[in-house]
Amino acid sequence: MELSYSVNEKTAQPKRHPFFKWLPKIKEHLELIAALFSGVLILFAWATESYFAHSMTVTLYLAAFVIGGFAKAKEGIEETIANKDLNVELLMIIAAIGSAVIGYWMEGAILIFIFALSGALETYTMNKSEKELSSLMKLQPEEAIRIHGDKEEIVPVSALQMGDHIFVKAGERIPADGKITRGRTAIDESAITGESMPVEKQLEDEVFAGTVNLNGSLEVELTKSPNESVFQKIIHLVQSAKSERSPSQLFIERFEGTYVKVVLIGAALMMFLPHYLIGWSWQDTLYRAMIFLVVASPCALVASIMPATLSGISNGARHGILFKGGVHLENLSHIKAIALDKTGTLTNGEPEVTDFYAAENEDKDFILNIAGSMERESTHPLAKAVVQYAQKQTIALSAEVDDMINTAGNGISASISGSNWKIGKAEFIGTEQITDFYNGIHKKLAEQGKTVVFVSRDDQVKALFALKDTVREDAKKAIRTLNNEGIQTVMITGDNETTAKAIAEECGITEYYANCLPEEKVEKLKALQTEYQSVAMTGDGINDAPALATSNLGIAMGEGTDVALETADMVLMKNDLPKIAYSVSLSKKMNRIVKQNVIFSISVIAILLLSNFMQSLNLPLGVVGHEGSTILVILNGLRMLKEA
Repeated sequence: MELSYSVNEKTAQPKRHPFFKWLPKIKEHLELIAALFSGVLILFAWATESYFAHSMTVTLYLAAFVIGGFAKAKEGIEETIANKDLNVELLMIIAAIGSAVIGYWMEGAILIFIFALSGALETYTMNKSEKELSSLMKLQPEEAIRIHGDKEEIVPVSALQMGDHIFVKAGERIPADGKITRGRTAIDESAITGESMPVEKQLEDEVFAGTVNLNGSLEVELTKSPNESVFQKIIHLVQSAKSERSPSQLFIERFEGTYVKVVLIGAALMMFLPHYLIGWSWQDTLYRAMIFLVVASPCALVASIMPATLSGISNGARHGILFKGGVHLENLSHIKAIALDKTGTLTNGEPEVTDFYAAENEDKDFILNIAGSMERESTHPLAKAVVQYAQKQTIALSAEVDDMINTAGNGISASISGSNWKIGKAEFIGTEQITDFYNGIHKKLAEQGKTVVFVSRDDQVKALFALKDTVREDAKKAIRTLNNEGIQTVMITGDNETTAKAIAEECGITEYYANCLPEEKVEKLKALQTEYQSVAMTGDGINDAPALATSNLGIAMGEGTDVALETADMVLMKNDLPKIAYSVSLSKKMNRIVKQNVIFSISVIAILLLSNFMQSLNLPLGVVGHEGSTILVILNGLRMLKEA
């Protein structure tokens, strides 16, 4: 029998229940959901203890044990087998079971809940920080047009080899590093250098993968294989920096194994030595061993850090500062120097017209009308700035533009009311008259780090525009505040020496490095780390990602690229640079509170252990002391919710 169906019947998909949309999110945050649910069970069991049978209450606590502790128990067992070493996860589970064995189900369940919650939050943070590479890969072209004599073929970028010739159309991203063999254009290199100003390129100039060919067709000879491009180096640097463990993390891991061994050995010895050495009864010996396990568990130590950290993170978020983990908030107070990118960090990231000069006896509004009308038909970023400037002067931009010609890498020309108008660089206009225009003022403007664009009519210079990526209003205040805090400020930029010097002087920065590609930014940062030990990096672009990942603390601007935001450890959500100084104060306050909590919790544990050994501590009092100290350090940590 022949089967037949309509297109709609063939392609129709069963309608899915809305629950399935949330299923991936639920799986991603399953550990956190389990920890929170175990807390709900504990609260319900405690609130209904007088209404239900004891067996029912125990069942609820047991469910909280299993649901909250499963992930950590599994992790502890797997790590113990893999590393052949004990860990805190196992100790917490054993301590909770020990508490339950002697009848204190609620205390054991609370122990599991606190530890599970802290572990779930840590897992969530780590998973989120791994997403930056997916954003990077979106900027890597997958195909390229390879040229063989007079023939062109579309091939995967991975199939390209050094020496191949490729064709790049206007508006396309360049797929691999190479040099121009035919054509000239302006290239948007912000993905590599972070600079907003397009770079003019001509024969034999070098171009980079991931950058955008703005307005001219190019033939490019590959000087590197695609997997060796600058863009691929960015990805590699981010990967390698993210995989490195901090010294504090390594110290905690070493301390963890030692702590667990000491406590477990102590508990084992407590089970029989006092009977033979001191003459305790077997009942007293086992009772004291169980108390030892409960009071020696690091519940208060865990609570010493997590509530204060979460409160500090919440405080930062309320002030427009996003910390991706407590360790970054902690490390901030140790920063001795901070490196800052220029474009989009110290500056606004877009060129603006800062100066406009019209020739004597010329109507400024008339010139602005002509220039604005011409530039309105161009896609060049500098053209956009000129149009915006003319519109701010309430110019109507009513000139009729005919025969518009875009000369790649130089400027534009058009016919307006029978006159030939040009807007562009000095070489495009003609250098003879430029020297006499306002006594060569263009040289002074260029020394200030500004880009100069000339306007001519019938080969006579009529005006010039000076454009610059302007400094943020709050940048100077931020630099001054950081310097007063004793933190050295350094600017590292991919822009040229002249522009970098001008911006550094305007911001009050005495140390700066110009013309830095992404790998060079990393080299400069490592040199600063050698000199200052702990160095932060602030940036907003893809090119800043390797340096952000390499630094002791990466700080991204909230309006930056996805890669910078994902790679950084801290984000200024409102691009407010002075908030860095507030963050430093917040970090110092949190570290003081954590130190107070740690000393207090260790002191309480020591007193409880000593009292247990002296047989002056019973189990209820031990639980009160242990859980009471936990509550006190949590309340002390909540002080972080107040202003720094």
